[in-house]
Amino acid sequence: MDFFEFFVEAEEAGKRIDVYLSEKIENCSRSYIQKLINEKRIQVNQKATRSNYKLKHKDLLYVEIPEAEPIEIQAEDIPLDIVYEDEDVIVINKAQGMVVHPAAGHYSGTLVNALLFHCRDGLSGINGSLRPGIVHRLDKDTSGILIAAKNDRAHQELTIQLKERAIVRKYHAIVYNNLVEDYGTINAPIGRDPKDRKKMAVTVKNSKEAITHFRVLERFGDFTYIEARLETGRTHQIRVHMKHIGHPVLGDDTYGPKKQPFKLNGQMLHARFLGFYHPSTREYMEFEAPLPDYFNELLNLLRNREKKL
Repeated sequence: MDFFEFFVEAEEAGKRIDVYLSEKIENCSRSYIQKLINEKRIQVNQKATRSNYKLKHKDLLYVEIPEAEPIEIQAEDIPLDIVYEDEDVIVINKAQGMVVHPAAGHYSGTLVNALLFHCRDGLSGINGSLRPGIVHRLDKDTSGILIAAKNDRAHQELTIQLKERAIVRKYHAIVYNNLVEDYGTINAPIGRDPKDRKKMAVTVKNSKEAITHFRVLERFGDFTYIEARLETGRTHQIRVHMKHIGHPVLGDDTYGPKKQPFKLNGQMLHARFLGFYHPSTREYMEFEAPLPDYFNELLNLLRNREKKL
């Protein structure tokens, strides 16, 4: 059981309590806050409240979050694009739209569900039952290459490589606006957005070092095609860093414009290249995931548009 107390400051008055708390408490959606209110687990000034209650200055909020019930993740026969596999690791080319591991609202249809079916009991248990084998992750709408560990020893070895920045991860992206520099480095710390706990932001408060190297591949006037190499691996790092320098990723409606001129189903961000030392043989290995068809189609559209100008 977790307990939280909040004191409403003057500038926070007038906000709905469900909106306020979903921003304040990490991994608590607005709908879950509403559920807690209905169960009378949230009080305002020691009294039950409603989801549409408008906060007042100096309100004292008390929140009780019950322990989560254990969830058994089911193996599911979902096709996987396997780039490489042996007894220690499996390298996957993840499709755009696939969630990597189960979380609130996504307990099936994830990469983990597919891996459980394909590998049976052959996945590392270091990250627990919700993220077996997952060494690093990609956002739902980011496509491309990632690695999973099939035993704890391999997982530990790969985790050390991540911490020592020995794993090479290169992404391709289409970003807004013309990037003048041919290449550059963004060194800006990333943490939770103080104004929206569901987002990340460049901030000095409760943040971690974040470094992204980029180089321009092609320019299309209003858009630029780039390669981005991660030196660190923070949540949403490329998306946040590109927004920070004024070039949000095309199709990213979280960190970029809500409306974009193309019918896209997510951000144009693809994990193209992965290099690591095999956890058993110590041999350096490299893998590439080709650009998805929709990515190539948009590149060709932009190239053709440039020719007509």
